[in-house]
Amino acid sequence: MQTLDIGEILKQLPHRYPFLLVDRVLSCDPGVSIRGLKNVTFNEPFFQGHFPGFPLMPGVLVIEALAQLSALLAFYSGDAKPYGKSLIYFAGIDGARFKRQVIPGDQLILESEVVRVIRGIGKFRTRATVDGELACEAELIAAIRDAPAP
Repeated sequence: MQTLDIGEILKQLPHRYPFLLVDRVLSCDPGVSIRGLKNVTFNEPFFQGHFPGFPLMPGVLVIEALAQLSALLAFYSGDAKPYGKSLIYFAGIDGARFKRQVIPGDQLILESEVVRVIRGIGKFRTRATVDGELACEAELIAAIRDAPAP
């Protein structure tokens, strides 16, 4: 699959600024894996309070970026209905480890691979790196459900 720009990402994910945390999909092998990126800039609203004088991207937001990328993988794998017809919810996070701080100016490379999807529950092995150095890894569990009618 080709790269996906922000326009295509916005068609799939319900997230919007300031909570959309995937800027581009670099590659996707539906049903197998996906690779994307998040450009971390000082203009992110969370840096005002986390931490003044020493800005760090909160670990929970690194996990959220990995979850959003995993949701894109579920959509492109056919496990979730595209274009707002499915929502994907956190059901669990296993083995989360944070190995490196993420700071303004970093380019966070996000990776997710399908472990399994059974009866609307997906498990994804994820990792985030900066300059080839591991920042975070976790196994994410997601519930894939039909979106509520408008």
